[in-house]
Amino acid sequence: MPADIIGGMANIIETSTPPNTPTPIGPYNHVAKAGPFLSVGGIAGINPATGQLAGPDVYSQARQILESFRVCLESAGSDLHHVLHINVFLKSMSDFEEMNRAYVETMGDHRPARTVIGVSELPKPGFLLTMNLTAVTRD
Repeated sequence: MPADIIGGMANIIETSTPPNTPTPIGPYNHVAKAGPFLSVGGIAGINPATGQLAGPDVYSQARQILESFRVCLESAGSDLHHVLHINVFLKSMSDFEEMNRAYVETMGDHRPARTVIGVSELPKPGFLLTMNLTAVTRD
């Protein structure tokens, strides 16, 4: 999908939704980039190949979200090691440890700032969590 470019010469904002990521469920792109700064909007644990949830459990959904983040970041000249902050919106705090298990397996030793927020609802049935992040480019 082509990127949208908004703004003047000094503050160009590019937005895009890379291939191999879930289709956004609303009127937005997954990635916004301004200079070296990146924001990846809320992504759920949807397998982009099937359009279905990656699994019925928080571990499977978290792993898929983090994989989608990897694809989004690579499309914008970054990677998971350049993440500054991740927000996790968790439907049940009883899933905290399983979310953390997927998180540690994917993020390795990189420990960006993180906020976990308990929410009562998410946009689609079966969603157990969503996440968004801020990052910088590699250079």
